Amino acid sequence: MDTAAERAIELAGGLTKLADLVGVKPSSVFKWRVRRVPAERVLAVERATGGKVTRHELRPDLYPPADAHPAPASAP
Repeated sequence: MDTAAERAIELAGGLTKLADLVGVKPSSVFKWRVRRVPAERVLAVERATGGKVTRHELRPDLYPPADAHPAPASAP
């Protein structure tokens, strides 16, 4: 299984390293491999990967793709 969480673990340099970067226990990161990354940790994981794993990839239920946002309305 190649999940966004697994890619984040690999990019961070391992499970323990990602846990250190995000400020959680390695056991928490281990659980993310089969469960969702908690909403309160998504942005930290995105930062820990330098944006290579995006918030949308981690939690598409919370963060729609960037191109799904409507363009700002221009002033008349």
